[in-house]
Amino acid sequence: MLVKADKKWDYALGMIKVDGLEPTPEMQELIKKEKRGEISMEEVKKALDRKYKMKR
Repeated sequence: MLVKADKKWDYALGMIKVDGLEPTPEMQELIKKEKRGEISMEEVKKALDRKYKMKR
């Protein structure tokens, strides 16, 4: 059974919370925007890459 698009983030966040972790406020905002269709998953990835990728 496939997970509906609007439930994918809920599932992912649940997996994170099982480990006692919480997403940052910035990540929560990206998730909300992606769920509302304001940004694409590719834009979420780019935002995370900008924040967390190591610079050479």
